[in-house]
Amino acid sequence: MSSGYSSLEEDAEDFFFTARTSFFRRAPPGKSRSGQPDVEKEKETHNYLSKEEIKEKVHKYNSAVTDKLKMTLNSNGIYTGFIKVQMELCKPAQAPPSPSSSGCMNTLHISSTNTVGEVIEALLRKFLVTESPTKFALYKRCHREDQVYACKLSDREHPLYLRLVAGPRTDTLSFVLREHEIGEWEAFSLPELHNFLRILDKEEDEQLQSLKRRYTAYRQKLEEALGEVWKPG
Repeated sequence: MSSGYSSLEEDAEDFFFTARTSFFRRAPPGKSRSGQPDVEKEKETHNYLSKEEIKEKVHKYNSAVTDKLKMTLNSNGIYTGFIKVQMELCKPAQAPPSPSSSGCMNTLHISSTNTVGEVIEALLRKFLVTESPTKFALYKRCHREDQVYACKLSDREHPLYLRLVAGPRTDTLSFVLREHEIGEWEAFSLPELHNFLRILDKEEDEQLQSLKRRYTAYRQKLEEALGEVWKPG
């Protein structure tokens, strides 16, 4: 799909978000994948806004939409809608070659209960990326006056809520998927890391032996002093 759009009507069923399934194939109505009533997602609806405030904001949001990607408010207060995520991968991921897997804009239909962590997982599945989701992060890019700010989102934040509050304009708020910056230890090979561990173990042992010698000498002097005090006169 060149547009990068995931919807219920297409064959990308695993990547469609609903209030109940969250990226997994749809379970029977009213049941979770474990067979138990799936009420946790509904209870999890964030308390950022009241139902009336959500209703008002959804109406205002839809009035400002120009690309037909409107939000839908359900009777339980959960709402669904669309977010667009820019894929900014700095290196080829472990996936089959695809001109659309990097640098493209992907449109996802999600629920207000879906989290950042779930969005990342869905994007990686969509593009057949086999690397761990922990290697990626979702950022919100805010435009204020002439400045652009990028902020990393936590895995438990809700992207659709951020979209609702900011409004539909992507020049005000947009989402970007990026790989984590390489940490200082990730720059070393596995043999080098093992060697570092051996060095640390050796230094720890040397420090421990030095500490033992100090306390042994202290104990010896203390025992000698006690012997002098209690020596028969």
